[in-house]
Amino acid sequence: MATKNLILGSAAALMLVSGAQAADLPVKAKAVEYVRICSLYGAGFFYIPGTDTCIKLGGYLRADVTFNGGAHGAPAWNGDLGQQNRFRDYFVGRSRMALTVDTRTATEYGVVRTFGQGDFQFQNFGNTNPAGSVGTQTTGLSSALLSTAGGGYVAVEYLFIQFAGFTFGKSSSAYSTPWNGFPGNINANLMGGNNTDTGVNNIQYTAQFGNGVSASIGLDDPTVWNRTAVYNLSIPGAIGANGTGSSAYAGARVPDIVGNIRVDQAWGVLQLSAAAHEVSGSYNTLAAGAAPNNLSEISGHPDGKWGGSVMAAVQIKNIPTGAGDDIKFDVSYAKGHTKNVIATSGASPSFAMFGNSGFGYQSVGFGATTDGVYFPGAAGTGGIQLTTAWGVRGAFNHNWNPNWSSSLFGSYSSVRYDGGANDNINGLGTTTAKGAYCAAFAASHPGQAAVGNQAGNYSCNPDFNVAQLGVTTRWVPVKNLTFSAEVQLFHLDQKMSGSSVFTATAPKPTALYEFKDQNTVLLQLRAQRNF
Repeated sequence: MATKNLILGSAAALMLVSGAQAADLPVKAKAVEYVRICSLYGAGFFYIPGTDTCIKLGGYLRADVTFNGGAHGAPAWNGDLGQQNRFRDYFVGRSRMALTVDTRTATEYGVVRTFGQGDFQFQNFGNTNPAGSVGTQTTGLSSALLSTAGGGYVAVEYLFIQFAGFTFGKSSSAYSTPWNGFPGNINANLMGGNNTDTGVNNIQYTAQFGNGVSASIGLDDPTVWNRTAVYNLSIPGAIGANGTGSSAYAGARVPDIVGNIRVDQAWGVLQLSAAAHEVSGSYNTLAAGAAPNNLSEISGHPDGKWGGSVMAAVQIKNIPTGAGDDIKFDVSYAKGHTKNVIATSGASPSFAMFGNSGFGYQSVGFGATTDGVYFPGAAGTGGIQLTTAWGVRGAFNHNWNPNWSSSLFGSYSSVRYDGGANDNINGLGTTTAKGAYCAAFAASHPGQAAVGNQAGNYSCNPDFNVAQLGVTTRWVPVKNLTFSAEVQLFHLDQKMSGSSVFTATAPKPTALYEFKDQNTVLLQLRAQRNF
């Protein structure tokens, strides 16, 4: 009986434990919410779980190397590369991963969209000169200096919200074409027109009229993208050894007013753009380097002047040379808005290039890029004299087959300073833009035509032209993987003549330099995987 009772008791205990465990188990598993595809806005979108918002993650990974040039295909047009000295790097590499986030939500007012792009990248400096500037108030910190071993940096491109026809944030300007500065090239330095390909802070509105006709108007923040330099030519050493000066721009007071009218059709695109831009100087009295001193505020300042630019752009699609072939080109004119002609994906360059000479130590070509210049005083320019510029650029893009394509691209740009070198009152040579520049240039380059007729007669003229011509070939072995090679020729047509003995920027010596046109060539290679 004792054994029987023990067995029955154990069985009862096991049944109680099993029942308790069974009571802890869920009666029914919770439903799993799977990611749903969003087909409203094209491939790649899916719904954010629990919302009616669609999101798309994308971007690319890119590796570039440029020979005899700067990052992203900048020609050797200034700095150590322009001097071709021992501090220059013969090549510069850059690796980048761009990550894009695109969200869209359908509302009673239309689609609400947000878009952002961050570029995680690393590059070498482009030179090892210890005299290179880390950055200034006007040029900003050189982000490439963050590319230390194991380092790198994040560059922010587009960041904007779109709602009911409005765009708020950092986006391409309403002035820009759909292709910005890339009609067919892979380099970010094809000049001759506007480029805001990484975005400018703005507010803009686009109205759609039907049949592919639209119009946009916007307000752009000018401080980063939309201005070059203003020279106060009365300050000590106003024009430095490289033919350029320090910018005396005042702070931004009003945004640029920009807009376009665009027609998008099956045959292509036609766009007309216009922009208004205020050019303003800081003070009449400034220290060297355009820095303020204790006399600046009481010295007064030049009145601001409105300048601007216009652009006409055309894309012609489906040309008879092959499927998908097209031609893109644009023509620009600017007065006091030189950034919309001498434009890159970064700052507008000025040019200082050295080469061989038949009689001097070396030859040199200068090109100063400005929105305007001024020389205060009764014998001065009477305020800011605006710089004139015009340019044209374009590309023919041809597909050889589904795996191979090529582009032939080019540009021509011109910068002009009004007046003549000898325009003056009482021999001061300061009454026009050209007269004021040449007076300041003579003060810092006093040894003109030092060898007499051997160098020809010296004449001062800050006008210049730049021309670019290149070809790009692409191979796409598999979808979304592209290998590209690009050769670019660059020519500086400067207008100074004769020669001068002056102290060039170190490591160049004080010597006789012949003023002469300059040329350079570069090769850029790229591998890119889109995702």
